[in-house]
Amino acid sequence: MLVLSRQRDESIIIGDNVQITIVDIRGDKVRLGIEAPAEIPVHRKEVFDAIQRENRKAAGMTADDLPAGPPAARPARESSAS
Repeated sequence: MLVLSRQRDESIIIGDNVQITIVDIRGDKVRLGIEAPAEIPVHRKEVFDAIQRENRKAAGMTADDLPAGPPAARPARESSAS
């Protein structure tokens, strides 16, 4: 895992087209702004995990039937701010 230190209004770039900016820091909470193309889904981890559980449930699969880790491409982008 790469660990970076950033201050408010500083960013990191992932690949050629994903930018993550520190928008605000309040106490123990950090607000991030994420700029990514629409075809790259962006979810909070707990939302992603819930989507995966529902997909497995709908397909009648168990966690042992699927490979570990997030898939290369996910079908939907979370539209609300989180």
